[in-house]
Amino acid sequence: MRNCFFLFLVALLVTMSSCRKDFEFESSTGDLRFSRDTVYLDTVFTNIGSSTYTLKVYNRSDKDINIPKVQLGNGLDSKYRITVDGVTGNNKIFNNVELLANDSLYIFIETTASIADANPTDFLYTDQIQFDTGSNLQTVELVTLIQDAVFLYPQRFIDGTTETLQIGEDDIYGFFLDENDPVNGNEYLFTNERPYVIYGYAAVNTGKTLNIQPGARVHFHDGSGIIVASGGSIQAIGAPSDPDTTNNEIIFEGDRLEPDFSDIPGQWGTIWLTSGSAASTFEHVTIKNAVIGLYVQNNAGPLTLNNTQIYDCSNYGLLAQTATITGQNMVINTAGLATLACTLGGSYDFTHCTFNNNWPSSKQVAVVVDNFYKDENNNEVPFDLQQANFTNCIIFGSNQVELILNKSTIDPASNWSTPIFTKCQIKFNNTNNQFTNNENYQFINNTAEIIKNGTPDFLDINSNQLMIGDNSAGNGFGNTTAVTSDIFGVFRVAGSIDLGAYQHFTFED
Repeated sequence: MRNCFFLFLVALLVTMSSCRKDFEFESSTGDLRFSRDTVYLDTVFTNIGSSTYTLKVYNRSDKDINIPKVQLGNGLDSKYRITVDGVTGNNKIFNNVELLANDSLYIFIETTASIADANPTDFLYTDQIQFDTGSNLQTVELVTLIQDAVFLYPQRFIDGTTETLQIGEDDIYGFFLDENDPVNGNEYLFTNERPYVIYGYAAVNTGKTLNIQPGARVHFHDGSGIIVASGGSIQAIGAPSDPDTTNNEIIFEGDRLEPDFSDIPGQWGTIWLTSGSAASTFEHVTIKNAVIGLYVQNNAGPLTLNNTQIYDCSNYGLLAQTATITGQNMVINTAGLATLACTLGGSYDFTHCTFNNNWPSSKQVAVVVDNFYKDENNNEVPFDLQQANFTNCIIFGSNQVELILNKSTIDPASNWSTPIFTKCQIKFNNTNNQFTNNENYQFINNTAEIIKNGTPDFLDINSNQLMIGDNSAGNGFGNTTAVTSDIFGVFRVAGSIDLGAYQHFTFED
């Protein structure tokens, strides 16, 4: 009986194997289908690798097919690289690509090209993926815009080491800008002729000023930024732009130009004004996608921020430590910890500013003000808070309380000038009366000066469009100040002055 069962199994296996046609592939007749007929690889900087893009190839027939050749049109000379169904090969030419019936395969596409490779009239670099069946040729076009740039990066020395900057006891990957660089010329002047791409930290030396002209674009690689040494300064002074454009605005952002990266936080480090830095100005400037947008330490000269926007930072939008800052028509939106942190005391004066934080965390806050830190033994180290004035401002976000004030308990060792909020809208829900007896927050119920909660009626928080609409609680609530126009240049009329950086308008459907 056992032998009969064994013979039955053998016969069954032989029968099944004789029916298998899984590996009988027919030549393709050129009826492939594709997820798209053109793959646009967005903009890349010259000689900088792109992101990886995907093309899906479909076999809609009921037959297993063999594609004799899949290749780039320019062959081995192409600046594109492809991976076909997980096979890299030489990244240019693939022979006998098999594709099962009613199945699909992936092709992954990258490029690294220089401005010299592009068409000189439109700076496009093009090629195509060819699917050659012998009797029919199918193609998918590839298009990339190549952008020339000024590249700034640390030197690499003969012994293999690279240039570094010493910050305290730490060496960081960075370099000092040079007024007479043999390639770039004066690196202390950023123009709008070509974008700047920075690797590592570009340092402004003592006694030097980095001047950035209207319309300049500054891009940072991962872990990069700008450091201003003691006695150095930045003058980033843009100009009002034409309607619906940012042509005269100065923009600091990451070096990934693809649209998918436009609002991704933490792509680069920070613009760091170190202790003792001289007076600096940012005007008509946008800073986005950093770890910390602006980091200001004990600046010797005041920092002036006019018509400045800071967006999508993984830690802080503006982190100030014992700093002196004046801000007008500022907008800071979305940060992992706080959009504005005025810490370790200092002197601050903000007028017509919008601070909003909808970061998805229970610990995020729009604004925090404090005047101490705790050392390694958990002892408070106090600092003087000379002033913290907020006039005609919006402080809002997704949490119940978006304003935190922390005063040192060491008294009178520290000076705490209670922050003043004049004509402001503040998100502040006193849940469980936790702030009722806190002397720092007694102003919050002064309805003549404070709108507690309400709606700011922002246009689109997720797109960093914090313009306010007809239903904003702050419409007409503001006082007349010296800031007579909003961030768009719209004149503020006495008696109808709105809170925040924008005068309200009617949103179109």
